Amino acid sequence: MTFVALITGATGAIGNAIACQIASREDYEVVLLCRNPHKAERAVSAIKSRTCNDKVSYAVVDLSLRASIDAFASAWRKPVHVLVNNAAIAPLTRQETREGIELQFATNVLGYYWLTRALEPQLIGSAPGRVVNVASYWAGDLDVGDLEFKRRRYDQHQAYRQSKQANRMLTAALAERLRPHRVTVNACHSGDVNSTLSNALGFGGHEPPDQGARTPVWLATDPGMQTVTGKYFEHSREVRCRYAEHSAQVAALDTACGRY
Repeated sequence: MTFVALITGATGAIGNAIACQIASREDYEVVLLCRNPHKAERAVSAIKSRTCNDKVSYAVVDLSLRASIDAFASAWRKPVHVLVNNAAIAPLTRQETREGIELQFATNVLGYYWLTRALEPQLIGSAPGRVVNVASYWAGDLDVGDLEFKRRRYDQHQAYRQSKQANRMLTAALAERLRPHRVTVNACHSGDVNSTLSNALGFGGHEPPDQGARTPVWLATDPGMQTVTGKYFEHSREVRCRYAEHSAQVAALDTACGRY
């Protein structure tokens, strides 16, 4: 049997390493969901060369735009056994998408949420399935009443922390929704990797991408994790997530995201 894995942000350091590690397993077909087709073509070529897996391709999707996500999902005809939501940005100044949504929130939060919801039929139809949300231990500052920084002064770091808290909270909401359908949803911190994103935030990072990819890949492929859902992990170990424990706040965020 061939398992189909979709990975967002796969032209970046961590996403590319995740895609490469999953593609190194001969029973996986890997599809990179990317905004830039030129970067995607180079990434596909490099992954094929490194893994000797010809079942690697890409699809052009802008994760900040619901219209782009919905168009992709409605046209997708293959199963989806694994979805890794990894794409993230951290713009220095407040920007909006052409759909009028603050860019970092649209990409880092709604992109995860929209894509998972849009692919529910494929995930359920090919169950058991897995969704892995790449979040972070650097999380906090979420304001459900001001998710787009319309009231607060936009701060790059605060917006990023908010997005990662939201990823962890929405993991709990999506896990409950998909639990009856044998689709698991888990979140993880991918390590302190030196990447475009970490440099944009001023952190750099000391871990190589392959190390950062280990936990997401483990959640996506390890047989022992097939039935674990609604949890948060760091370094392949479950860690208590206080954000996901507040069911009322999780429900409020889920409702707020569902309005977009």
